[in-house]
Amino acid sequence: MRQSAVHFGLKALLNRRIAIASMLLLSGFVALVVTALVMMALDRVASYANHLDEERTRETLIGALQTFRHQLDATLNDYAAWDDAADNVYAQTPGDWADRNFGDMTYDSDLFDVAILVDRQGRALMAYSDGVPMQETPTGFLRSDIVAMLKKVQAREANGVPQVSAYVRTDKGISVAGVALIRMKSGTMVEPPERRAYLVFFRHLTGDTVERLGAAYVLPGLSLVPASIRSTHRVAVESQSGEEIAALAWVPRAPGDVSRDQVKPLVATALVILGLFCVALFLFGLAVIRRIRGDEQAAVALSVTDRLSGVANREGLFRILDEKVAEARADGETVILLYLDLDGFKEINDAYGHATGDKLIRAVAAGLEVLVGDRSGIARIGGDEFAVVLKGVDADLRANELSDAIISFFNEPLLLGERMVVVGCSIGLCASSAGTVSTAELIRRADMAMYASKDSGRGRSSFYDPRMDDERELRNQLELDLRAAIQAGEISVVYQPIVDAHSFDLVSVEALARWTRRGHGPVSPDVFIPIAEASGLIDRLGLCVLEMALRQLQRWPGVRLSVNISPGQFRDPAFVERVEALFVDANIEPYRVTLEMTETYFIQNAERAKAALDRLRKIGVKIALDDFGVGFSSVGYLRQFGFDRMKIDRSLIQALSEGHRAIEMLQATVALARSLNIPVTAEGVETEQQAVILRLAGCDQLQGYLFGRPSVPADIDAYRARSMLPRAKAAEMAFAAHRRDGLLSD
Repeated sequence: MRQSAVHFGLKALLNRRIAIASMLLLSGFVALVVTALVMMALDRVASYANHLDEERTRETLIGALQTFRHQLDATLNDYAAWDDAADNVYAQTPGDWADRNFGDMTYDSDLFDVAILVDRQGRALMAYSDGVPMQETPTGFLRSDIVAMLKKVQAREANGVPQVSAYVRTDKGISVAGVALIRMKSGTMVEPPERRAYLVFFRHLTGDTVERLGAAYVLPGLSLVPASIRSTHRVAVESQSGEEIAALAWVPRAPGDVSRDQVKPLVATALVILGLFCVALFLFGLAVIRRIRGDEQAAVALSVTDRLSGVANREGLFRILDEKVAEARADGETVILLYLDLDGFKEINDAYGHATGDKLIRAVAAGLEVLVGDRSGIARIGGDEFAVVLKGVDADLRANELSDAIISFFNEPLLLGERMVVVGCSIGLCASSAGTVSTAELIRRADMAMYASKDSGRGRSSFYDPRMDDERELRNQLELDLRAAIQAGEISVVYQPIVDAHSFDLVSVEALARWTRRGHGPVSPDVFIPIAEASGLIDRLGLCVLEMALRQLQRWPGVRLSVNISPGQFRDPAFVERVEALFVDANIEPYRVTLEMTETYFIQNAERAKAALDRLRKIGVKIALDDFGVGFSSVGYLRQFGFDRMKIDRSLIQALSEGHRAIEMLQATVALARSLNIPVTAEGVETEQQAVILRLAGCDQLQGYLFGRPSVPADIDAYRARSMLPRAKAAEMAFAAHRRDGLLSD
C-alpha cells in the first residue's frame, strides 16, 4: 500500500509537471501567436501612421503654398489699391515716390523682394530687387507668364478686381508673382487706359523662406527641388498655365516606424506584460495621431489669427461669418456684424511711432474681448479696423448695447506704457436676418455704415441703410469733381471782414473757400471740406486758397489775412516749406497772415503740433486758436502752445441773449486770454448789442454778419472806402450806457 501510495504521488507529480509543461508550451505558443499578431498589428499601425503623416504633410504643404501666394496678394492689394500710389504714380511731374514706397521696401523684406512698375505694354518704368535698382531691363523677370498675367489684369479692369497672382520662374529662382493695376482704394480709376500703370511684386522661395516654412509647419528637411526630380514625398509648384516649375520635397518622419521600433524591445523582453504593452502601443499610436492633428490645427489657427492682436484676421472673419450665416439659415436667428474703425489712429501712429501704434492695437483688442465676451467673434480686418460678430434672437439689442459700450470705452484716454493717447471709434452695423445676407455683402454693408458714421461726425454707430449706397456714389462723384475743380482752378475765395472793436475799421479779412460745381451750382463748404479732408485733397485745396488769398492781399496794403488750416495739412511733412514758398512768390510779409486751427489736432498730436508751430513761427506767421469754447478748451494748451490770438466760438456770442450767466462766462473766457497776453477775436457777431458787450468784455476784434458776410474782393474794397465813424460813435454811446448801467464790470 505504501508503494501504491508512492506510485500515486509520483504519478500525480508527473501529471502536474506534464500539465505545467503543457501550460508552459501552450502559453509559449499563445505568446508566440499573440506576439506575431501584435507584430502584424504593429506593422499595420506603423504603415498607416506613415501614410497618414505623408498625406497630412502633403495637404499642409499645399495649404502653405496657397497661403504664401495669398499673403503676396494681400500685400500687392495694399500697395496697388492705394490713394497715395494713384496720386503719385499718375502725377504730371512724378518724383521718386515709387522708388521710396515700392523699390526701397524690397530691401530685407518678408513681403516681397522684387518690385517692378510697368506701363500698359509691359515696359518697365521702375525695377528694384532687394532694395537695389536694376541697372538693366528686367527681362529675367518680365517673362511670358508675367505678360499673360498683365493681359489678364487688363481684361479685368472694366469688370472685376484688376489683380492676379501665380507662381513663376525668374532669373532669381522660383517665385510667387502678382500683377495689379495702380488704382484708388475705392477701385476708382480716372486715368485713360494708355496712361495706366501696373505694379508687379515677386516673393521668391529662397532657402531661408523654405526653411521658415518648414519650421512654421513642422516639416524638417523641407527643400525646394527642380521639377525633374521625382519622389513620392513632394508637392508640385505649378505656374498659371499648369506647368510644373519646381517642387517642395520633405524627408518623411515615419512616425509609425519610430513607434514600432520603440515597442519591439518591450515585446521581446516582457511577454508577461504583453497586455500592458498593447495598451501602451495603442495609446502611443493615438498620441502620434493626436500630435499630427494638433500640428495641423495649429497651422490652421495660425493662418486665421492676427499675429499682433491675437484675435481672428480677415480670413478668420470670413470663416466666422460663413459659419454663423449658415447656422442662421438653419435656425432662423439673426447675425449682426459690427465694423469698427479707429478715429485718429494714423495720427497717433505718425506722431509716436509704430511701436505705440502696435500697443494701441493690442490694447483695443484686449478691451474688445472684455466688452464682447465669449458669445461673439472678434477679428482685426486691417490696420485699424476691427469687426465683431453677434448671433441670436436678441442680436439687435445686444448689438446696440455693445456699440454704446465700445464708444464709451473709446471716450476715455488710453494709457500705453507712460503715454496717454486719445482715440475715437466709428461703428457700422449690418444685420443678416435668418442668413438672408451673404458674408461678403454683410462686410460691404457694414463698411458702408461705418463710413456713414465717420461722415456724420465720428464717435458714433450707424446701421446700414440702402440709401447709403446712393450717398456713397454721390460722395465719390463729388470727390472726383472736386479733384478736377482744384486742378482746373475752379475754386474761388471770398473774404469776411474783421474789424477793430473800437473804431469798427477793417483790420483783417478771413479767406474762405467756395466751389461752384460745374453743371450743379454752388456746393456748401460743410459738404466739400470734409470730402477734401477724407480723400487727402485738403493739402492741395488749402494751399490753393492760401495762394489766391496772398495774391489778393497784395492789393490791400495795411490789411491782415486769416486763413483756416485743416489738421490734415499738418500730416504733410513739407507743409511748412510750401507755405514759406507761397509767401516768397507773393512777396507778402508773413507777419500779416494768421493761420487759424482748431484744438483737435493739438489734443491728438501735441508733440508733433508744437514742432510744426515752432517752424511756422520761424517764418513769421501768426497762429490763432479757432473755435475756443467748444470741445476741451484746455487752459494747458493755451499756455503750452503760446497762441498769438484766440477766436471765441460763435456759440458763446449767441448765448449772450440768455442773460448775466452767459455774460459772466464770456468775461471769464476773455479774462483768461488777457491773463496770458493773448488778444481775442469774437466771431459770429450779428447785433449792435453783441458788439458792445464784446467790446466791454475786452475783445479787440470782431467778426460777423453785422459787419459783412463773406464777400468778393470788390465788396471788401467798398467796405474799406466806407466811413465807420457814425457806427463807431453810436457804439461808443451804447458802450457808455452799458458802463453806466453796470451791465459789465471793469
